[in-house]
Amino acid sequence: MALDIDSARLIAKGLCTVTMGGSGIGEGYLIGKAIEAMGRNPKLEGKIFTNMIIGVALAESTAIYALVAFFII
Repeated sequence: MALDIDSARLIAKGLCTVTMGGSGIGEGYLIGKAIEAMGRNPKLEGKIFTNMIIGVALAESTAIYALVAFFII
């Protein structure tokens, strides 16, 4: 019985780790596309940058939730 609980705990921690990695990949993609958009249309740089920061904050919150869940588990 204890082995089953430990196995489930390790699987859950692995899923949390994958979630944190996916969040990092998403943030990199988001920033890269925002820089491309700024390069194509420099006049909208301020608006694009503001929206990028909001998007990165939302993506980072997912990683923070996964990190908290990792330590709770």
